[in-house]
Amino acid sequence: MDPAVELAVARALLQRVSRGELPDTLRVSRPSRPVVVFGRRDTRQPGWSDAVRRAREAGFEPLVRAVGGRAVAYTQSALVIDAVVHAPDSAVGMDERFRVFGDLYADVLRDLGVDARVGSVPGEYCPGAQSVNARGVVKLVGTAQRVVRDAWLFSALVIVADEQVLRRVLAGVYESLDQPLDVAAVSSVTAEVPTLDLERVEGAILAAYAATGPLQPSELDASTLELAHRMAADHSA
Repeated sequence: MDPAVELAVARALLQRVSRGELPDTLRVSRPSRPVVVFGRRDTRQPGWSDAVRRAREAGFEPLVRAVGGRAVAYTQSALVIDAVVHAPDSAVGMDERFRVFGDLYADVLRDLGVDARVGSVPGEYCPGAQSVNARGVVKLVGTAQRVVRDAWLFSALVIVADEQVLRRVLAGVYESLDQPLDVAAVSSVTAEVPTLDLERVEGAILAAYAATGPLQPSELDASTLELAHRMAADHSA
């Protein structure tokens, strides 16, 4: 799937769930190609064009997400998890969702042998108070929310491997954007526990969701894919 379409799928799911066209949905996906996803604020920085150039030169496709935050990068050795829930009071409980989902991912990683904790670390990319880190020094999981009328989306990006590649591309991108970054804070799950892989991490995440609620992964239907294709142009850098 085209990376811009992949990024748009979460928005398409959110729109359709908010309208009652789909049930609550859990989507776990693996990126098809390396990408750098910029926040809208990044596009207004003086070094924006240079950051896009450096991403492309590193072999990463530059994209822009619809909401805030700063640049993130990932390869095929990552997992993107989107939980989309219909809720008439969708704006209520954002802090609680950050806490609950942050704890879920930290618990999963601890069960896999990672010294995982919830909280930001000094110098991390796309800083967030509810990031999941290892040992209090390296970021492994970034989380974000988007709320619309009658639905909310909670997304998580789990970096499973390729931390050395990510350090190089993020160093260039953040330098161009004149944003602080400590490349030593960029890491991965397998850097912490080398015996892990995508399959084990994905299986553990799916098991955690199955144990805590009714959200279940489902195949994308044609209508959602069609909507995502129409939305994809919004994410081009």
